[in-house]
Amino acid sequence: MINSLSGRFLILSIIFVMIAEVLIFVPSIARYRQNYLIARLEKAQIASLSVLASQDSVISSELAQELLDNAGIYNVALRRNAVSQLVLSSPVPGAVTTMVDLRDASAFYLIRGAMEQLLMPAEGVIRVIGAPTNSAGTMIDVTMPQAPLRASMVDYGVRILWLSLVISVISAVLLFFAVGRFMVRPVKRVVRHMEVYAEAPEDARRIITPTASITELRSAEDALAAMQMQLTGSLRQKDRLAQLGGAVAKISHDLRNILTTATLLADRMERSEDPAVQRSAPKLVNSLSRAVNLCEGTLAFGRVEEPPPSLSMVNLPTLVDDVLEGERLAAGDTVEFVDEIHPGLVVRADQDQLFRVLGNLVRNARQAIEATGKDGTIKVKAKETEDAWHIMVCDTGPGLPPKAQEHLFQPFEGGVRKGGTGLGLVIASELVRGHGGSLKLLKTNETGTEFELTLPKHPLEIGKAAE
Repeated sequence: MINSLSGRFLILSIIFVMIAEVLIFVPSIARYRQNYLIARLEKAQIASLSVLASQDSVISSELAQELLDNAGIYNVALRRNAVSQLVLSSPVPGAVTTMVDLRDASAFYLIRGAMEQLLMPAEGVIRVIGAPTNSAGTMIDVTMPQAPLRASMVDYGVRILWLSLVISVISAVLLFFAVGRFMVRPVKRVVRHMEVYAEAPEDARRIITPTASITELRSAEDALAAMQMQLTGSLRQKDRLAQLGGAVAKISHDLRNILTTATLLADRMERSEDPAVQRSAPKLVNSLSRAVNLCEGTLAFGRVEEPPPSLSMVNLPTLVDDVLEGERLAAGDTVEFVDEIHPGLVVRADQDQLFRVLGNLVRNARQAIEATGKDGTIKVKAKETEDAWHIMVCDTGPGLPPKAQEHLFQPFEGGVRKGGTGLGLVIASELVRGHGGSLKLLKTNETGTEFELTLPKHPLEIGKAAE
């Protein structure tokens, strides 16, 4: 119960109400003490006026003691007509320990005196000075025992505290049930809807219907309903795409086999002596090759079995030499390959995957330059910073067209070369992200294109990533 919202609200309610009652108690006990002392002054005034009204202001000692006991005081002095007179007196059991002046007393003075009264010992004598009522004099001065006053204040304080406790408990219980009815129950309803929806998020019947009357809860339900509707739609779309992808993969697999056979037949057609066949066969072979490449690219992209990178320290100059050497064999004399990697530079990466990424970037650059029919240069360079290694692949090709730039890392949309699938950069980007790095386009214009591959040096720190 303590860990529940209602339980904690109950405890906090009791604490806050008790604090409020304590703040009320302090001035209340001060007021009670003031009234108690004023009552004693009034009784003392009545007793002194009775004495003054007697013949020659003389009464018996027995009557005087009875008047003092009835007023609860030891003695009383009354100042009248600029003359102070000890009207009634009896032996005082000790020295005066406290003096209270009620004439023009401030609230702070009364509260401080009341708190000191409660904390000091019960025994002692109090001297109280006040103004007589009904213009019976200019000042009245009495002494009285401290014990009855303190006992009366303690009794009053205990009753106040018990009353405060009862009020606190009743208020907290009422708040507990009110919070449970108007807040906790709607929250539990939202939580239950989330649990039910999580069991089958594709089922649109499980989407919450906002009904809360509280503004904040209604906003939460509206937001949850919108999120569930969006998620349900996304799951349906992904399910359809997954089914479509499976069908496309099967079709591509079978189609690739058919196209491979057709390619073999087209190769034989090239040896035909018929001039018309000889002119058409190369075009047919090229078309079939592009179709086979499209099928293979689609199958490769559809496989989500790409293993995570096996990281090790890789000699970058050696790896770049292998990439460029393979492209030199495929290129003509119109493309120049330049290696500006500092000897001895090593990076932390998966050697095979890094080879595929760089090979893809260099191959795209070579094909872009060859498509222009002009000479061009491909340059690979690298630099090392405190946090990462940066590898740049630059070319002097024609640059990327606007459409390719918009969909550069989107499958089947970012292709530049006619007949391309647009999957090369997508796969390369995914491989780099698997290393915790990034692949981005730094520049592209009529003077050339530059890609930057960034590989982090340090392993990911979970604490910093959470921030």
